Amino acid sequence: MVLPAERAAAALGLLDELGGAGVEHPGGTLGAHLERVRRQLEVWGARPALQLAGLCHAFYGTDGFAVAPLALGQRGRLVEVIGGEAEAIVYFYASCDRGASYPRIAQSDAGFRDRFTGRTFVPALQQRKDFAELTAANELDIARIDAGFREAHSAGLLALFTSLKPLLSPAAREECAALLPPCAPSG
Repeated sequence: MVLPAERAAAALGLLDELGGAGVEHPGGTLGAHLERVRRQLEVWGARPALQLAGLCHAFYGTDGFAVAPLALGQRGRLVEVIGGEAEAIVYFYASCDRGASYPRIAQSDAGFRDRFTGRTFVPALQQRKDFAELTAANELDIARIDAGFREAHSAGLLALFTSLKPLLSPAAREECAALLPPCAPSG
């Protein structure tokens, strides 16, 4: 699938305008991380809207990354740049209250808590699939770049991606297994 280059360039331009491109992030800068996540999604065959969401997934901050280059009150700016479908994925990803939502996100009846509004709802299957794929691309990028992060969090990430397995594409599942092999028993 081909990513609309002009939308990607405009998204990176907006990130730069907002001062977010050079923000420190594991593996370098936020801008570099976002581009790696987008490229990973492209390699996995994600549709253009999901690739654009990957490129912009931290614009509103996340439950694990507090820096928010764009205020929620300015969501319309991101919609103009990447389109409504991609922006909705960005918002959904950024809004995740991980502590409340991660444990059951793969279950069809699982509640998802929006950390911005406090609202809990049951997301549609496609929302959960997009969330899982973007989560894998994001976390695997950090694990690939930062050996300390990978060492500290590989068991938790492996558990998360094992639970998300039904929602992940075959390519994402393969990458998870390659980067986060099951821990060998100690002793």
